[in-house]
Amino acid sequence: MIRSLNLLWRGLVGMSALVGGTAMAAPNALPPDELPAAVQTALKRAQLPADALVAYIIELGPPGPPRGLPRLTHRAQQPVNPASLMKLYTTGAALELLGPAWTWPTPVLTTGQVVDGVLQGDLILQGRGDPTLVIERLWLLLREVRQRGIHEIRGDIVLDGSVFMLNGADAGDPADFDGERFRPYNVRPDALLLNHKSVTLRFVPEPSRGVARVSTDVNLAGVQIDSAVPMVSGPCGDWRGSLKPAFDDPGRIRLTGLYPVSCGEKTWPVAYAEPGSYNVRLIAEVWHEVGGQLAGSVRNGPAPVAAQPLFEATSPPLAAVVRDINKFSNNVMAQQLFLSLGLVPAGTLPLPASTTTVATGEVSTPQTPAGNTADAARELVRAQVRSRAGCTDGEFSIDNGSGLSRQSRSSARCLGAWLQALWASPVMPELMSSLPLTGIDGTARRPGRNWGAALGRAHLKTGSLRDAMGLAGYVLGQSGRRYAFVAIVNHPSAGAARPVLDALVQWAAEDNGR
Repeated sequence: MIRSLNLLWRGLVGMSALVGGTAMAAPNALPPDELPAAVQTALKRAQLPADALVAYIIELGPPGPPRGLPRLTHRAQQPVNPASLMKLYTTGAALELLGPAWTWPTPVLTTGQVVDGVLQGDLILQGRGDPTLVIERLWLLLREVRQRGIHEIRGDIVLDGSVFMLNGADAGDPADFDGERFRPYNVRPDALLLNHKSVTLRFVPEPSRGVARVSTDVNLAGVQIDSAVPMVSGPCGDWRGSLKPAFDDPGRIRLTGLYPVSCGEKTWPVAYAEPGSYNVRLIAEVWHEVGGQLAGSVRNGPAPVAAQPLFEATSPPLAAVVRDINKFSNNVMAQQLFLSLGLVPAGTLPLPASTTTVATGEVSTPQTPAGNTADAARELVRAQVRSRAGCTDGEFSIDNGSGLSRQSRSSARCLGAWLQALWASPVMPELMSSLPLTGIDGTARRPGRNWGAALGRAHLKTGSLRDAMGLAGYVLGQSGRRYAFVAIVNHPSAGAARPVLDALVQWAAEDNGR
């Protein structure tokens, strides 16, 4: 019976092509729910059942409604956890709604007058969600304050991160997801996110002293860090475990173990133990480093109503930020972008790049329409996906915009339709170029992948969680045709699914009739 249905499918596909029907067959198209032999073999080797996989592959054509039958569809209507593939919805919606040139402002405000280089009041940094305020840009921002003639602040430095209004699970602890509170991927969003609230440790062996020197990318006021760790011979292996770190003390980062000399130089990004004080400690130290003096303190708090604009720091354009999010699957940057969408009042798109007018001294703070910034963002992205891709609520559910969630859901068909819509969008070049190129860059360059004929021919977002793994994006076939590609595995052993996904990508690329 199955063989008869498959023959009937192939007959109908061929007939539609012959009579000029609207549904045209893709090369080497398979009947619904049939998988290529190489993929079936990979599933068996990985000891994964076929129903753990959902997939959707369809040829991309000119703008307009899809006119071809999918080349492959396997359980494509079934909603599953897409892991970091969810970033394709967030970044695609942002590019379409805000535009690739959109930027985040970070207003710098003052109270009081500046007399002979002394600010007789407070300096305020007002966060608006910029995900790119890393140490280099923060140093330039505070250096700009100095260049504006402020050398001493008689009041306080006030850090205002109040524009994101979060409650319930959206305002949770970094350890809520998987208990790994010191992993940077678990850093929570913040309207004034500085250096991703992380410290990067650098280890440089000094054989003559028998130690590895330890340095950091940032200094935090009041935090001590062990400056050296003894070295030991032997394989590099689990060098992080060998260091026996203690990160839970906000006042000190301790390394009580040994560093294998065979490791050479290494870096280790670590999320700071006390996120609430990170900004205060970092600003205090950097203001001192640029030569500034402070009579008061650095503290968190809202900007006073009477504060006047001094200048405004501007982020790189959205297209550049989306590239960092997708190439390297940066969770906190994706969540910053997602929440920024939640600040858009209904009917005001595109969101203005700046809400501070320095010339007139007018300052306006974006307000969350629904009271919870995350709720507003979810509704906006849902509406965009529903409108552009025809996805129903039953096959699409977004949580925090990054995919670092157990609640996010998408069907392969929905994500495939979204990729088709973006292919026909004016922002297609920006979205496609933001995706990792197989075997060349980003997360698709990691060792252990077997891209075969797809090497360098596919732009694919990767996604992985404990029980989910997937690939989605665009594949260029050997025939010159290009396909929207979605494949996701949900299973307790999803970590074994890489060869399965790689085999399917290779099959998609090998479309020249061989």
